[in-house]
Amino acid sequence: MHWIDVSILVTYFLGMLAIGFWFHRKNSTTEDYYVGGRGMSKWHLGLSVVATDVGGGFSIGLGGLGFAMGLSGSWILFTGLIGAWLTAVVLIPKVHKLGVSQTLQTFPALLKHHYGGKVAFLAALISAIGYMGFTASQILAGAKLSAATFTDVSIQEAILLMGAVAVLYTALGGLKAVIYTDTIQWAVLLAGLTFVGLPFAIDRLGGWQEIRPYISDDFLRLDQVSFSTLINWAFSIIPIWFIGMTLYQRIYAAKSEKEAKQAWFIAGLFEYPVMAFLGVALGILAKVSFDSGLLPTASLSMIDPESAMPMMLKQVLPIGALGLIMAAYFSAILSTADSCLMASSGNICLDLFSFRKQKKALRMSQIMTFVIGFVAVLLAMFIPSVLDLMLMSYAFMVSGLTAPVLGILWYKKPSPRAALSAMSMGSLCLLILQLLGTELPMGLDPVVPGLLISIVVFGIVQRAETISA
Repeated sequence: MHWIDVSILVTYFLGMLAIGFWFHRKNSTTEDYYVGGRGMSKWHLGLSVVATDVGGGFSIGLGGLGFAMGLSGSWILFTGLIGAWLTAVVLIPKVHKLGVSQTLQTFPALLKHHYGGKVAFLAALISAIGYMGFTASQILAGAKLSAATFTDVSIQEAILLMGAVAVLYTALGGLKAVIYTDTIQWAVLLAGLTFVGLPFAIDRLGGWQEIRPYISDDFLRLDQVSFSTLINWAFSIIPIWFIGMTLYQRIYAAKSEKEAKQAWFIAGLFEYPVMAFLGVALGILAKVSFDSGLLPTASLSMIDPESAMPMMLKQVLPIGALGLIMAAYFSAILSTADSCLMASSGNICLDLFSFRKQKKALRMSQIMTFVIGFVAVLLAMFIPSVLDLMLMSYAFMVSGLTAPVLGILWYKKPSPRAALSAMSMGSLCLLILQLLGTELPMGLDPVVPGLLISIVVFGIVQRAETISA
C-alpha cells in the first residue's frame, strides 16, 4: 500500500481519536455519556442510526452476499427499512416522552418502569452479552478489511488494531463522540462507495460492456433468494429495531419526538435502497474481477466471499483513492463498534450494577467499555464469519427481549411474570438449538422458534394472570 494511502488512513484514525478526547473533556455526567444531553437533531441521529445498523458487518457482509448471490442479497437490508419505519410509527411515540420524563438512559430502564427490577436485570444481561458479540463482529469485519489490504498484517494483528482504536475513542468520548463521528463516518462511507469505489471498479474492469458477459442473469434478478432465508432475515433483524439498546439511546438523545421519528425515516431510506444495492453491487464486481482474470483465480479457493471485495478494491483503486475507500469502510466498522460498546457498557454499569454517584458512574462506565472491548476482541479471534457472528448476536437478543416490548405495546398492564417467562424460554430455546446444531425444517434458523415460543409463552402467562385476577 502506497504511503499516501497509509497517510490518509492514519490521519483518519487520529481524527477519530481526537474527537474522543474532545468530548472526554465535555462529559461530566452519565446523562452526557450515554444519551448525549438529550439535544440531538434528526440528521445527526438519522445518520448515526443507519451507520450503527449497517456498519462494517453489513458493509463487508453485503459484499459477500453480492459475491455469492448477486442483487438478491440486497433483501437483507429491506428488513432494516421495515424495522426503522415500524419503530418510527409504533414505538417512538410511546418511548420518547416517557424517556424524557423519567430520565431513562437505557433499554432495560424502560422495562423496569413497566415490569420491575427483575425483568430489567435479565434484559440487561441478555442485551450486554448480545452487544458484546455484535461488537466482536465489527472488529472482525475491520480485521478482514485490514488483512486483505495490508498483506503483511495477519487477521489476529488486525483484530488487535481495530479493537484498540474503537475502544479508546468510545471509552473516552461517550455517546456524543459516537453520534458525531457516526455522522462523519457515514458521509465518508457513502461518498467513498458512490464516487470512488464503484466508478473506479467499473472503469478498471473495462466498463459495463466488458463486465456484462461475466454476470449471469440470475445475479441481476431479485428473486434468487429462498423464502426460508427471507424469513430468517426478517425474524433476526426487524425485531432488533424494537429492542436495540443503541437505538433506545438515540431515541432518548433526540431533542423531540418529531426529530426522532424523522431520524428513523431517514435511516430506513439510507438502508434500502441506497446501501443495500451499493454493497451487493461491489460484491458482484468483486466476482467479476476473479472471473475476468483481473485477480488470480487461484486465490479464489483460499478466501471467503467477505474478503473478495477488499481484495478487488486494493487491485482496482489508484493511489489516494484506495486510502479514501479504506477509510470509508473503516468508518462503517467503527460506527457500529462504538455504538455496541456503549450499549453493552450502559447495560452493565447502569442496569446491572446501578452506579449512583455521578463521578464514580462516569469513571466506571469508561473502565467497563475497555473491559467489554477486550472480551469482544477475544471473541473476534475465534469466530471466523462476520455475518454469522452478527446474526447470532441478533438472534440471542431477539429471542429474549422482543416479547416484553410487544407486551408494553399490546397490554395496558403487562405482567412481569409473563415477561420473565417469555425471556427465559425464548433465550433458552435459542441456546439449546444453537448448541445442539439442530437442523430445522425448511432451513429455518433457531431464532424463528425462539421468538415464536417467547411470544406464545408471554401470551399464555398474561392470559392466565388476567383470568385469575
